[in-house]
Amino acid sequence: MHIHPLISDTATLTALCERLAKSDFVAVDTEFMRENTYWPELCLVQIADRNEAAAIDPMAPGIDLKPLLDLMTENEDVLKVVHAGGQDIEIVHNLTGKTPHPLFDTQIAAMAMGMGEQVGYSNLVESMTGVKLDKGARFTDWSRRPLDKRQIDYAIGDVTYLSDIFPRMLDKLRTTGRGAWLDQEMERIADPANYVNDPDQAWQRIKVPSRKPEVLGRLKAIAAFREREARKKNLPRGRLIKDETIADLAAHPPRTQGDLAKVRGLAASWAGNDIGARLLGAIEAATAMTEAEMPPREDRRPGLGKDGALVADLLKLLLKVRAKDADVAPRLIARTDEIDALAAGQREGLAILTGWRNDVFGKDALALVEGRLGFSVKSGKMVMSEVIV
Repeated sequence: MHIHPLISDTATLTALCERLAKSDFVAVDTEFMRENTYWPELCLVQIADRNEAAAIDPMAPGIDLKPLLDLMTENEDVLKVVHAGGQDIEIVHNLTGKTPHPLFDTQIAAMAMGMGEQVGYSNLVESMTGVKLDKGARFTDWSRRPLDKRQIDYAIGDVTYLSDIFPRMLDKLRTTGRGAWLDQEMERIADPANYVNDPDQAWQRIKVPSRKPEVLGRLKAIAAFREREARKKNLPRGRLIKDETIADLAAHPPRTQGDLAKVRGLAASWAGNDIGARLLGAIEAATAMTEAEMPPREDRRPGLGKDGALVADLLKLLLKVRAKDADVAPRLIARTDEIDALAAGQREGLAILTGWRNDVFGKDALALVEGRLGFSVKSGKMVMSEVIV
């Protein structure tokens, strides 16, 4: 494989992307920094196909990333291969409003191959190639320039090995007939809706003990305020206001701007500056959360009382058994919320009752819930048998 020098100009990048556009797949990875900013700062992009690999410097003066971004989001003929690519996808979405497509995530594929639920890249490389990766440059400050050869070689290794591993994984998935299992998962992670950060929904990430509509209304208003202010200032959310401070403000709102000086987690200067005034304005303008907006109670899932919770536990045990039999990670088969819904009596709209998930787990799960399947232990091993009713 030909490894290019670091690409730092638009003409070279354009030529590379024109060649890669003729490939059936490209392996992609990014290096970024987000410790000090709201938006992740893209510092390096690595890309490879079967024949060539390169690192691209998005911070180089004058470089235009459009050829690369078009390859990622507009070219439907080239499969984009990532590993645990959620944050890489997020960066592309931030820049374009679109996501890479079509997409293949090798961490998700590893789940279908029985390699565990969250296989790290270095572990995947070692298990499939025998190569133990050097992790020495893992904590590099990728925003600093110039990057040295060791840093660039480390970064490019993330896609050169990926371009080698992907065809092997694909062959194995085809042999086992599990390639189709992954289609739904790949489409799910490529859905742009996953990467839209709506300020009005930011409250859902913050835990508060109260279910009072007025408290939750203030929580929604303050969380949205923080999201918009953090974006505008390009600061991490927690650096502006921590979650626990938002929860405290929602439960115990200040009466005047001067009271902000008494709030733990806020700088005393907020009692008299513009941002403090905007925060107080957001609190004062907050309205009680409507019934439609109220989050569901954890203990009020449809019909899932104490008995339902016991049924859900049995279903989770069955899931472990069936996942082991199929040599696939349990999380790829079923989510906890789906298991709870099935235990509570829901039958419609559950992925576990359709397609391959139904074949591997769903049909037995339904039989267990409906009393047509039972557990027993024979010779020290758990077995399941049909129950005659």
